[in-house]
Amino acid sequence: MTDQHHAPNASTDDPWADIRPYMDHEVHDVLSRLSRDSELLDALTRFKLPRLAKWAPGVARLLAGRAVRREVDNVASVYDFQMRIASYMERMIRTTTDAFEVAGLEKLDGDSAYLFIGNHRDISLDPAFVNYALYQAGRDTVRIAIGDNLLKKPYVTDLMRLNKSFIVPRSARGKRAMLAAYQQLSGYIRHSITADNHSIWMAQREGRAKNGIDRTDPAIVKMLTMARRGDAGEFVFGEAIAELKLVPVSISYEYDPCDVQKAQELFDIANKGSYAKTEFEDIRSIVAGITGTKGRVQLRFGQPIGADMATPDEVAAEIDRQVIGGYRLFPSHYLALEALGEAPELIARSAISRDDRARFNERLASVSDELKPYWLAQYANPVKHKAGRLRL
Repeated sequence: MTDQHHAPNASTDDPWADIRPYMDHEVHDVLSRLSRDSELLDALTRFKLPRLAKWAPGVARLLAGRAVRREVDNVASVYDFQMRIASYMERMIRTTTDAFEVAGLEKLDGDSAYLFIGNHRDISLDPAFVNYALYQAGRDTVRIAIGDNLLKKPYVTDLMRLNKSFIVPRSARGKRAMLAAYQQLSGYIRHSITADNHSIWMAQREGRAKNGIDRTDPAIVKMLTMARRGDAGEFVFGEAIAELKLVPVSISYEYDPCDVQKAQELFDIANKGSYAKTEFEDIRSIVAGITGTKGRVQLRFGQPIGADMATPDEVAAEIDRQVIGGYRLFPSHYLALEALGEAPELIARSAISRDDRARFNERLASVSDELKPYWLAQYANPVKHKAGRLRL
């Protein structure tokens, strides 16, 4: 899981310095900075030592700083940092999932880099499950695309970049600034795959699919080919796609720990015209996703997309075909469709046990009446999508 890409000393020789993940030689200074970061320490004390943080914040911060330094002692590389995360992932899978299954990875070359592009349901866990599957198979982990809208705090940026995340610009203002930012991003992704031989994970669209409908944004595919367009010589779209070795990935959760919050957002948009995020909502969603009950989880790797593609729309359609085809339907999906009273012929009743029904009904009972249609739609839509019954 080592990050083999080494940056030259001169910033002019490192055109991706402001967006790329941190490298081994930067780890010590970043960890030292984090262990003294008052915002991080305050966040940790509010989570771990709430009473002490309230009555003696200075003492709480001191204890948190010591705990951070102890936790990262002997962490001298990105690999070391990810090994610490691996132990937490193992515990999370053991305590919050009933099963984690991986399919299709064995068909991919272990020595090749791929651009994994997947459906997006959980802010941090979608790529984390991909990483864990690769780690379990003895393969290198991915570099992770993360929107700068999630990086409001410097300590969050540091933690993400230590975990091999690179920054996707979403807050650039003006057409020229956006174009330059996406050109830089496209160049970095292409360099990672073709020069560094280092895999990447990115979502098929901006933001999570809160309504359970997974669709690829063709604009993302267009961005991926921008770097190749800048090369001298003739631009051939299919070749630009093939060199990235783009592999669709489908992740399926039996239960989404953020389903009620997503239902609230969908309700507000439908009834008020907009949804206002609270200041730390994304962080709370990350914590809820990690700690919440997920039931069974399946990750399915698809097949690389070849050079026989002519347009971004064609590529997006092929990603959708593989993502939806590889999506695992669980009893929760069928039970939601049943509760909505829709498409009874699509419900696989033989797959639903008495325990499945009891668990589903218990979760549904905790959802307010006004949110129930939106909560149920999240789980029912994948069944309809897979059957080609959705009007998109």
